[in-house]
Amino acid sequence: MKLAGKTAIVTGGGRDIGRAVAIKLASEGAKVAINYFSSSTGADQAVAEIDAMGGKAIAVQGDLNNQADVETLVAAAVSEFGGVDILVNNAGGLIARKTIAEMKLEHWNAVMTLNLTSTFLMTKACLEHMTSGAIVNLASQAGRDGGGPGAVAYATSKGAVMTMTRGLAKEVGPHIRVNALCPGMIDTDFHNVHTPDAGRRGFEANAPLKRQGHVDDAANLVLFLASDDSAFLTGTNIDINGGMLFS
Repeated sequence: MKLAGKTAIVTGGGRDIGRAVAIKLASEGAKVAINYFSSSTGADQAVAEIDAMGGKAIAVQGDLNNQADVETLVAAAVSEFGGVDILVNNAGGLIARKTIAEMKLEHWNAVMTLNLTSTFLMTKACLEHMTSGAIVNLASQAGRDGGGPGAVAYATSKGAVMTMTRGLAKEVGPHIRVNALCPGMIDTDFHNVHTPDAGRRGFEANAPLKRQGHVDDAANLVLFLASDDSAFLTGTNIDINGGMLFS
């Protein structure tokens, strides 16, 4: 198994990409601490699925905008499994589509905190326990192309995650690698809430691969970046969008 003996923390692991990542890492031998904010059912189901396959996992509730909750999550992983080898910063979101003209400072700050500050807090807390391993961030295609209508705050925050990925790779190498995914249209609740169905059908018609991405597509890439299969990759922001954007 590629991750035997490793401990991973997956934030936002109660649903969608995070849940798929947690199960994928566990299937390759990692012990997994699954953070969730509100989707306890999904996190508990992921733990049960991992247990059923003979793996080890725990679910830990926490608001990663709150430093105390971040420290509680990391401490739980260290106490239960003995350390941290892999961090997957998956928690985040758009919150709502708002143009600059209609956006209040509170919305801007909330989006930045949710996507960027949480990544900073988790990374800082985990690095205290990491002497080697990998950090995998979830950025977005929006960080490259500016996103869709009303997504300036979200796109900006994800662009910052991409830059943070590059800077961290320089700072924490050579024994810790830092990379990121830039997902495009992945079939998740994010797009169920924020993307009209017509837009999703249009994507399918225009994408070279003629489909939306699946959460397992993203999870497979996270596994690659978390394992020694990507031992000579760091500081990368890898597009995963079915060919809709070439960077």
